[in-house]
This record gives sequence, structure tokens and C-alpha cells, in this order.
Amino acid sequence: MGRMRNLLIPGVDKTLLVRDAIKTMPDLTRRRFITGGASLGALTLLTGCDVTDSFSAEEMLKQVSKFNDGVQALIFNPNAMAPTFPESAITKPFPFNAYYDLDEAPEVDGKSWKLEVRGLVENKKSWTLEELYQLPQVKQVTRHICVEGWSAIGSWTGTPLRDFLKLVGADTRANYVWFQCADKDGYNSPLDMQSALHAQTQMTFKFGDEILPRAYGFPMKIRVPTKLGFKNPKYVMSMEVTNDYKGGFWEDQGYNSFSGS
Repeated sequence: MGRMRNLLIPGVDKTLLVRDAIKTMPDLTRRRFITGGASLGALTLLTGCDVTDSFSAEEMLKQVSKFNDGVQALIFNPNAMAPTFPESAITKPFPFNAYYDLDEAPEVDGKSWKLEVRGLVENKKSWTLEELYQLPQVKQVTRHICVEGWSAIGSWTGTPLRDFLKLVGADTRANYVWFQCADKDGYNSPLDMQSALHAQTQMTFKFGDEILPRAYGFPMKIRVPTKLGFKNPKYVMSMEVTNDYKGGFWEDQGYNSFSGS
């Protein structure tokens, strides 16, 4: 009991901490955790973290997120497809979503833009937008699921990422494809290789059969319908195939990196 009393410190609300941790857990983990007794003590056992200040409270949540990454990666089925929908189900208007207002969205010059390809690939050539447009493309009508709790259905057209990785001679035994974007604050995002090779993961160039508008990520976004929305980077400037986990804009703030939907 003495150890638990040490956890009850000013500035750390144990009820809110447990609630936040539960929110970050995938469904199966969440159900088992709640059934087993959702408590700060249980979180301490799960993560190995004692909460003595706000920093260690944050660290505990990060440890829960890392635990979730391992569980979700283990149970991820690369053959399971995200649901698809008829075009009549498309959300209109499709919402703009970002951590800034639309008037702050990047304005990328498509004529001078080139996709930089780095890391564990045989061909590190940079690709112009016109060159990418010449690649075979497919359309998907899938649901975007935001971590904030809303969702919307959109029509996305582009080249399967796995086809492009094969084209550039990427080492698909590597752990990640890491994307850097034109958003303010140096936005970047890691994608595990299993998800990068998923049949529905797409280098998107069109929305609703039109060139991808600025609001949705022109000149290119990565559409990953098996992931939550923040794992679908927009305004992509470069991709790097790597074995190193380089973090990400939201991941560095404690969001779950795998974040399957």
C-alpha cells in the first residue's frame, strides 16, 4: 500500500491517467485490461513505470503505446482488406483535417516538385509528378478514420505503394518506410513495412477522379485505409526505406505508431 500511496501525487490524476491509457489500447487489450481491473497499479505492472511526476506519467503512456505497437504488429493480417464502399457513399463535402487551418496548408509547386527516394533502395532517382502520373493507378473508395473519433468516406486514386517499392528496388525486408512532408513544423511519419506492402496502401494522386487538391495533400499523399488518419501523410516530399525507427510528428508526442483502424 505504501508504494501505491506514493503514486498519488499532486498534478497527476490517476483516474484520468488510466482513462487516457485505456484509450490508447487496441480493442482486445482494452477489454482484457478492463476485465482484469483497470487501475494505476495494473498500469504500473504492465509498463514497469512508477508515476512520481508528470514526466513519468507521460512515459507510462508512451510505454503503453509501445506495448500496443507490438501487439498490433503481431496480429496484423497483411491479407485482410479495409472495407470498400460504392461511390454513392462518399462523404460530401469530405472534411479537411490537419493540426492547422486550411489557409495554412502547404502550397507545393507541382511543376518543380520531385519525390526524393532514399535509403535501402537500388534506384535513388527523384521522380517528377508527371513521371509518377504515368505509373499504373487504381481507385479505392475507403473510409478515413480520425483518431479524434470521426470518419468520412472518400475516393482515392493512385499507385499501390508496394508496386513502387518494387520498381525502385526497395529492400522490403527493412522495417519501415519513412515519409517527410511539406507541412509546417517538419511533419514526418513512419510506416511499418508490412503495412507499406499491403495491397490497399497507395501513393495517392487523385481525389474524386480529380487531381489531388491542396486540402487533401497535393501533390501526393499516402493512403493507408488500414490505419488511423494521422498515419496517412499528405504533401509528401520524400520517402526513405530504413531499418531505423526515426519517430514521427504525432508518434513523438505519444501517439501509437502502429495505429491500425
